[in-house]
Amino acid sequence: MIEPIGHVRAGVRPAQPRRRSHGAAAWGKWAAVAVLVVTAVVALFPMYWLFANAFTPISGTPPLTPILVPAFRLDNFARLLGGTKYYANWMLNSLVVALAITAWHVIFDTMAGYAFAKRRFPGRNLLFWVLLSTLMIPVHVTLIPLYLITRRIGLVDTLGGVILPGTAVVFGIFLMRQYIQTLPSELEEAARVDGAGELRIFWEIILPLCKPAVASLAIFTFVRFWNDFLWPLIVLNTPQNYTLTVGVANLQGEFMTDWGVIFSGAALAALPTIVFFLAFQRYFLEGVRMGAIKG
Repeated sequence: MIEPIGHVRAGVRPAQPRRRSHGAAAWGKWAAVAVLVVTAVVALFPMYWLFANAFTPISGTPPLTPILVPAFRLDNFARLLGGTKYYANWMLNSLVVALAITAWHVIFDTMAGYAFAKRRFPGRNLLFWVLLSTLMIPVHVTLIPLYLITRRIGLVDTLGGVILPGTAVVFGIFLMRQYIQTLPSELEEAARVDGAGELRIFWEIILPLCKPAVASLAIFTFVRFWNDFLWPLIVLNTPQNYTLTVGVANLQGEFMTDWGVIFSGAALAALPTIVFFLAFQRYFLEGVRMGAIKG
């Protein structure tokens, strides 16, 4: 005779899994949505306020209360483009600086990160930690030595003088090393068995797998050096050589300031970073998602 098993034998009703009530789950969901909406409004309001002021004619001091409904007029932009003859130069200079430094970091930091993550060579760990320790040095400590070196090699008041120090930031090497370490080494070994060299392994296997991390690095680098203000302010002297941040800051007059022109200039300056983020956001979000899953 086959004995009954489990709850049938013991005469006990099966344990039911705990379930949250639908009401509590719905309230939790709406509370999370409300928190996210409030956070998004607080984060995006300064950007909205900037564009609202840019599209509203302002000739004197801007109103203390925020302009919630812009007038959608182009008076400020017309005064900016008509009265500032170097604005196109500033935009082009910022674009050259940000793109040059971003391209350098995407290529160099990915190759350096691959070497530190996958290759074995004497002093690898020591060299990596020495590079990483430079992140703890405050930027302001390096300004005077950087300026003296830049003047010594004749790059003061040139875009090269702005670009060259930007290539020495090692954060990207750390970011790419951490990401490449998570890639399986079996892929390289299989490619090496098939006769692939180091350059081919890096170009055809490692680099395509690093697209999310490369996109994140490109966005961070472009936004950082597009908005960089202090070093270009120090090294650039001639108005036509200014970057956009330095040029917009110089729109402020000594006795009178046209705030409408400043708002419109800042709004135009923000557009490239928004476009750059939207162009790479798919890879950026994919990298964040993969990092969350691996973490």
